[in-house]
Amino acid sequence: QLNFQNLIASWNPEMKSRILLCSHWDSRPFADHDPDKANHRKPIDAANDGASGVGVLLEIARQLNARQPEIGIDIVLFDVEDYGPPQDQHYTEDTEKWWGLGSQYWSKHPQVKNYDAKYGILLDMVGAPGATFLMEGMSMNYAPSIVRHVWEVAATAGFSNYFIPEEGIYVTDDHIYINKNLNIPTIDVIHLDKNSPTGFYPYWHTTRDNMESIDRLTLKAVGQTLLTVIYEER
Repeated sequence: QLNFQNLIASWNPEMKSRILLCSHWDSRPFADHDPDKANHRKPIDAANDGASGVGVLLEIARQLNARQPEIGIDIVLFDVEDYGPPQDQHYTEDTEKWWGLGSQYWSKHPQVKNYDAKYGILLDMVGAPGATFLMEGMSMNYAPSIVRHVWEVAATAGFSNYFIPEEGIYVTDDHIYINKNLNIPTIDVIHLDKNSPTGFYPYWHTTRDNMESIDRLTLKAVGQTLLTVIYEER
């Protein structure tokens, strides 16, 4: 059993028209993809895999307080997204027993009864230099129009070098449970790398996922894109 806590903030809670923004704030307890096997039981700093999305959403929260949006906004930071067992244990049980536990709980017990939103945007690994955000597969299955809209906004803002209009791999992430359990079309903005053996950014689940691997320009591209989406929404 695990003790965990999701963190929730809302703007204009009385409004029915809402957008959900989310990320996970926990960190991976195992650097099980580190090139050095001696590090496989060490926790990671998670500067990118978790903290980058949280950082962007905290700045968005500051901006929302400075200029109120015309719609309702909910920010949810999920706990225990990255708890799954070390890679070398080769567990074969259902992934729902290990991954995305905070979002699984929240999607079944949201803070408001019959919670609903027009759509949701999940951020995961959004801080690495030269990050490439491909159109993640599950997002294209559940909410292709939202994916295209966000990518078009990014292109208009001059960030098409980050938001690549190509389909990527299918990722088990927090957005799946929001789609499945709440039927809210939710997409995943996540760094996908076609040249990486894992499909993710090179330092995923390694001890090098630290602040040295974070670029403020990438954070700006993601944050400015989301703020534009929010303030253009009616």
